[in-house]
Amino acid sequence: MTAEGFLEGRRLQMARGVLLQCIMGGYPPARFYGSDDGDLALVAEPSMIHPLPWSDEPRALAICDADELSGESSNLSTRGQLKNVIARYAARGLAPVVATELEFFVFAPNTDPTQPFRPPVGLDGRREDGQAAFSVSSNNGLRPFFSEVYKCMAALGLPRDTFMHEMGVSQFEINLLHGDPLLLADQTFLFKHLLKEVALKHGLSVVCMAKPLAHTPGSSMHIHQSIVDIATGQNVFSDDHGQPTAMFRHFIGGQQAGMADFTALFAPNVNSYQRLCHPFASPNNACWSHDNRAAGLRIPASSPVARRVENRLPGADANPYLAIAASLAAGLHGIEHELEPSAAIQGEFEVPDNLSLPCTLHAALERLKRSQLARELFGQEFIEGYIASKTMELTSFFDEITPWERRVLAAQA
Repeated sequence: MTAEGFLEGRRLQMARGVLLQCIMGGYPPARFYGSDDGDLALVAEPSMIHPLPWSDEPRALAICDADELSGESSNLSTRGQLKNVIARYAARGLAPVVATELEFFVFAPNTDPTQPFRPPVGLDGRREDGQAAFSVSSNNGLRPFFSEVYKCMAALGLPRDTFMHEMGVSQFEINLLHGDPLLLADQTFLFKHLLKEVALKHGLSVVCMAKPLAHTPGSSMHIHQSIVDIATGQNVFSDDHGQPTAMFRHFIGGQQAGMADFTALFAPNVNSYQRLCHPFASPNNACWSHDNRAAGLRIPASSPVARRVENRLPGADANPYLAIAASLAAGLHGIEHELEPSAAIQGEFEVPDNLSLPCTLHAALERLKRSQLARELFGQEFIEGYIASKTMELTSFFDEITPWERRVLAAQA
């Protein structure tokens, strides 16, 4: 849109069906988004209008809400769904606080998708071989890229907590500062967009797939969650003596009650389950534990004021608005119904059957289809539309024969 049109307040409209567009570009049947496929209004969030520092010509990006022409938020909008969850907390005098940890890979350009990704050639003329995890010099070979990433983050007002090299080959992680869930979802979205744009300028490719390399840890988007009392600002997960509260237990109980039903929201792609089925500290379970990375719900070691629940299921490929909304909605469900969690699990453990989660996209979508909880929390229109779009993607995947099948099965009698 031209700057002049935007500043004049010209309304930008978009077909409703675009919110259910699948990743290949197609759409499910029109009955999932209204048979007329009428328009939505894109309403810019005033605090989220950003000049783009990496652009050679003056350009800006505005994060928008997708509203019906009658004025209410569209049920198909994931940003709108998150705002609804936050409003439900506010009605109880509560405000959730979240932080995201996003992992990603930096690769050389991959012009042939039949070939594996490769790390880029660094300033030293060599490709990383995977021995740089947590090294203080691990990004030296990509210093010009990361220097511009830091500058662009500052220009967009994206505060960062820590940045580090992760366990994978040319894999990195950023921890964004905790705050309002909608702000953190916006910031996570902006950061992923920034990464890809700056990488293109440097002849690189940033990949946020959940599992882009075999035999290598995948990329997560862990969500840290706490709740404060709006009136006092105190963390309701800890009492005056620093001990965990009933609300803390109920929040965990709600998380456990929703994780299997919501797996398809946290792990939205076929590739998501490559990460979960080969864990490398990416647990596919609804167990909870104190500071145990094998549990899907981890309680990090912290002071009472920082007591929080870390949802370790979402991958870097998850929609941040939807993943945060689903996780917080499950926790609020537990608070509202005073759900008690299972016993905490420590050390090495076997996952009980009732705390195991779907391990394929097909199984996750089937679980979501049967979920009354999902329809109660997100509405039938959204859940059915989401399933329809993801089913198209799954069908497209099964329309292709993989190199593994040709290599291993072709010689079978």
